Amino acid sequence: MCQRDQKSETNQVNPSLELEALDFSNAVRLNGKQWICVGLFSVALILGAAPVWERVEKFDLEPDYRMPYELSNDYWLYERYSRLAALHHDTLVFGDSVVWGQYVTREQTLSHYLNIQAREERFANLGLDGAHPVALAGLLEHYAGSVTGKNVILQCNPLWMSSPKHDLQIEEEFRFNHPRLVPQFSPNLQCYKEEYSARLGIMVEQRVHFRGWTNHLQQVYYDKTDIPTWTLDHPYENPFLAVTKGLPPSDDTLRHDPISWTKRGIQKEDFPWVDPATSLQWQAFQHTVEILEQRGNRIFVLVGPFNEHMLTQGSLQRYQVIKKAIEAWLVEKRLPYSAPRPLPGEDYADASHPLSAGYAQLAREIHAGLPGVR
Repeated sequence: MCQRDQKSETNQVNPSLELEALDFSNAVRLNGKQWICVGLFSVALILGAAPVWERVEKFDLEPDYRMPYELSNDYWLYERYSRLAALHHDTLVFGDSVVWGQYVTREQTLSHYLNIQAREERFANLGLDGAHPVALAGLLEHYAGSVTGKNVILQCNPLWMSSPKHDLQIEEEFRFNHPRLVPQFSPNLQCYKEEYSARLGIMVEQRVHFRGWTNHLQQVYYDKTDIPTWTLDHPYENPFLAVTKGLPPSDDTLRHDPISWTKRGIQKEDFPWVDPATSLQWQAFQHTVEILEQRGNRIFVLVGPFNEHMLTQGSLQRYQVIKKAIEAWLVEKRLPYSAPRPLPGEDYADASHPLSAGYAQLAREIHAGLPGVR
């Protein structure tokens, strides 16, 4: 009996030794030199991957190029495009979907008709769908640093001051365009409720080229998801082959049918409008002008084109006050600008987007008064 107990005791294993064996059974321990090698490789990857990728990924700057609609959130690609556009074009046109061309093809946009007026490919379409002034300021600050010493046409769309919600002043959370471009902490947007950890990540992405490049890969090649998620959704596909399909061509699609607002049955709007003195969007527009001026650009401002036919009488009167305040500031800043008369009602698709004929007329008026960028 004693011998049996003694034997069982000798077969017992110290639990702490067993745990230690389990903890390190598959571990790889690196020495100091190996950690240095890992660090150097990581630094080389962060600094070199994106520039190398630009050499691998072919980007054809086609005539009347505009950002692909489905890649509106690919700011790394936008940065690359703005750099190429600055090299090959005399004048860059910045703005929201009005500049981009929501209801027209790329051969019916404002920049296209300006090129027709110039009789050469001088104007580049740097419009981005949904780029309200707060987002546009972030876009130019972080992703258009190569735009220096250029002629710039900058659109000022009063639509973004038409209500407290458009002006991002309401407290209730709602999904607005391009949250990764807006200030993450200051000024504080009460309708923006993103977690602080995510905001910090966005700030890193705005400043570290590598993070923007990885987002670019996700946007273009991995269905706008991270690679682990993509591999789960495509278990039989090689993730390395996904990056061989290349960039999509310039967007030449119609997002909406080119029909006037009256034929759509849109009723007149009674927009309340926000005082420019308290407007976040107006402050952001002013900041955008400062950014462009600090980089030595020559700015020409396009106010509108807003569809005044779509406003009720009271809303129209309030809008005229807003428009006069905008023009007064531009005069004070000595900025050349165009505040064209409203286009014919049938040339608008909605409150601010022209149809093709409207863009052609607008281009004629703008080109005739471009002393600041000619």
